[in-house]
Amino acid sequence: MTISTVALFWALFLVCVLNMVRYFSSLRALLVVLRGCDPLLYQYVDGGGFFTSHGQPGKQVRLVAYIWAQRYRDHHDDEFIRRCERVRRQFVLTSALCGLVLISLVSLLLWH
Repeated sequence: MTISTVALFWALFLVCVLNMVRYFSSLRALLVVLRGCDPLLYQYVDGGGFFTSHGQPGKQVRLVAYIWAQRYRDHHDDEFIRRCERVRRQFVLTSALCGLVLISLVSLLLWH
């Protein structure tokens, strides 16, 4: 039995999309926790408008930078720290999967 390269690509793509959904869900949960434990940081990263069309991308990038630099480690709320760790791990995983999907797509186009 042989495995179709196209089917393998679509399976990889589906896994990537599911991980993106998990990532955004974890990010939403992080913002809910942030709203309760640190309202000033919540406003600083545009927590209320984060997933809206009128959100401020500059402020949203602050949250990404905050999590990427692991500045949350000194935060007073343990739940917030755990959520940040989870979002950071999922971001790394999702980025790697998206890169793999892109490489697979290019390879598939060159192969066929």
